[in-house]
Amino acid sequence: MARHNKKHELKKGAAPRKSARPADPNVTAQFVRKIRIFLQTTARNQMKASELANKCRAKRSPAAFRAALELLLHQGEIIERRDSYALCSREDCFKAAVVKLSGNFGFVRDEQNVDYFVPGKFLLGAMPGDQVLCRQLPAREDNSPEAEVLSVLHENPSARLCGTVVPTEDGLCLLPDGMNTELHIEYAESEPYGIGDKVLCVLTQRGNRHSEHRVRVVLNFGTADSAENCMAASIAARDVPIEFPDEVSREAQKLQDTGITGFDIEGRRDLREDIIFTMDGAQSKDMDDAVSVRKQQDGSYLLGVHIADVSHYVRAGSALDEEAFRRGTSIYYADKVIPMLPKALSNGICSLDGGKDRLTISALMHISPQGELLETEFVKSVICSKVRGIYSECNAVLDGSASPEIVQKYAEVEPTLRILDELTQKLEHLRKRRGAPELESTESALLLDENGICIGLSPVQRGRSECIVEACMLAANEAAARLARITEFPLVFRVHEEPSPDRVDHLKEMLVRLGGKEPLFAEASPRDIQKILDENRDEPWFPVINSLTLRSMAKAKYSSEPLGHFGLALRDYAHFTSPIRRYPDLCVHRILTDHLAGASKEWMQKRYAAFAEKAALQSSDTELRAVQIEREAEDCYAAEYMRSHVGEQFSGVITGVTDFGVYVTLENHAEGLYHIHDMPEGEYEIEEGWFIRNALTGEELRLGDPLDVVCARADVASGHIDLVRAV
Repeated sequence: MARHNKKHELKKGAAPRKSARPADPNVTAQFVRKIRIFLQTTARNQMKASELANKCRAKRSPAAFRAALELLLHQGEIIERRDSYALCSREDCFKAAVVKLSGNFGFVRDEQNVDYFVPGKFLLGAMPGDQVLCRQLPAREDNSPEAEVLSVLHENPSARLCGTVVPTEDGLCLLPDGMNTELHIEYAESEPYGIGDKVLCVLTQRGNRHSEHRVRVVLNFGTADSAENCMAASIAARDVPIEFPDEVSREAQKLQDTGITGFDIEGRRDLREDIIFTMDGAQSKDMDDAVSVRKQQDGSYLLGVHIADVSHYVRAGSALDEEAFRRGTSIYYADKVIPMLPKALSNGICSLDGGKDRLTISALMHISPQGELLETEFVKSVICSKVRGIYSECNAVLDGSASPEIVQKYAEVEPTLRILDELTQKLEHLRKRRGAPELESTESALLLDENGICIGLSPVQRGRSECIVEACMLAANEAAARLARITEFPLVFRVHEEPSPDRVDHLKEMLVRLGGKEPLFAEASPRDIQKILDENRDEPWFPVINSLTLRSMAKAKYSSEPLGHFGLALRDYAHFTSPIRRYPDLCVHRILTDHLAGASKEWMQKRYAAFAEKAALQSSDTELRAVQIEREAEDCYAAEYMRSHVGEQFSGVITGVTDFGVYVTLENHAEGLYHIHDMPEGEYEIEEGWFIRNALTGEELRLGDPLDVVCARADVASGHIDLVRAV
């Protein structure tokens, strides 16, 4: 049942709550129509409860009138405020879903996929997954939308919380991750737990504030000082499926056991004699892409990108397909993976292992000597990868540092590898000419010991072979989207819209404040963003500008409409190259397969238009969930590493300024907070996002300033690292 800001009571003139007879559905429906009419036609936006009851003649059937009110409240059609009722449509109210809680605030997302910031005092105890009725508030200082929750329309019945067990005056309580409110734990029938344990809880009782909620422990993952335990709890709280249903596993194993038959190969282009090979990380087991290239006498290139034909195995409507749709993407964090497909497929029959025949869809691209895509032929194919290439080994071959054993391993493919490197340089040059922004990665590589504990952090490094694979995949993805646009068949596109003008203006303002030159453009193009990066790449404030530029960008997502990709400066873009680990790629393969079979444009529209839209929404949602998990893992493992370095000094750069302190990014890419409470005594002036100044001493901490700090504390459960100023 819906919860509301106030308990519903019928005032003077209304019928009492208790009734000897249940509400008649027909009479209730009549009251629903009357309530709508009276609230729509009243000169005021709202009507007193007593007046509404009198107009509807509620005394004739109080139970039915009360049921009608509850139904309309529950559906979010009307709102109760100060003993009065109003139509939500006349009060600028909107329905939304709670998508995130963090500290003393949360976020809700409306039906147009717009996110609103909600201060904690306006959340009414709503939990992630709840359907709520909201009203928009004046925009925040950064012009991002803000709202308040007016009522909880539908409580998420599966809402679960993970957190740490902490001692309080009232006994042991749960401190949920991302929240500052301690919740009482009901011990009855609870899983055993103790202080400092990382646990998963279910709600047993709700109140109108988070502090009034009650929980029960259902799973104990062990000490919260372990990043591995914390992530296991977080994944369980998000209800991410780990194990595959038996039916799905049986389907996958049957396909693996059957292998590739002559019937499977029939009608495919046989490319098994071509020099085709994979390049991936040393730990990768789900290799879904391979490459080949030939240089023509006129200097042009025939580039082949060969992708595992997962759609041949995962058929529409099968248990495998339904499970893949539900998962949406594989999730990679630390040294673990939660796969989209069972290992019998992802690491088995679909993985392009060296020396084994595999079914693929090949994008055979004719590329000009300057790197421009001239034409593409997509074909169903069968390949046999000549070697299982590893990035570090390929890089050594290219730079001449490979050992004799490595040279021998790659002898057959080395000429192809060097042509690929030559072509990649031209593709990269063309991408730069388009003006695609070259943002630097802020990811950290995690080094784990044999017990899964983080013992090292380092910025992610990329060599030439990583760049080769990226350039080849971008070309194939562009070609797939271009084909769909030209032939007008539905597709799941990867889109990246232009950044909002407000965010671009903020980026320009901060650049000038940091000491850079003011950009002169009005509406940002990819080339304008790239110019900012190029002109400031050698400046001390570049890490800040790189970070601010990343934040100014819109979020990439999936869409059934070809909206283009701002970050790549491309009109056409889709995800075609990773169907083992991304559902949208699988969709593209399935649609492309029917196109290659000769399906008409009309048939394709009828078959796939609605499917593409549904898959795009689901894929965007599951991708967001995966990104949240991966970022949380980075924070937890970074904190785990920094716990063993408490008391040590680090150099860093101020990359964020808030009203409670400054965020400092260290050289190893870990980020910590230098809290204002740990700063010297004084009166502080703060301009959020720019500086904190001690009015007594004049000392100022500004965005972009270098700062030597000491790690004072690292909390693995929250992923928070506390820093203090080095003396």
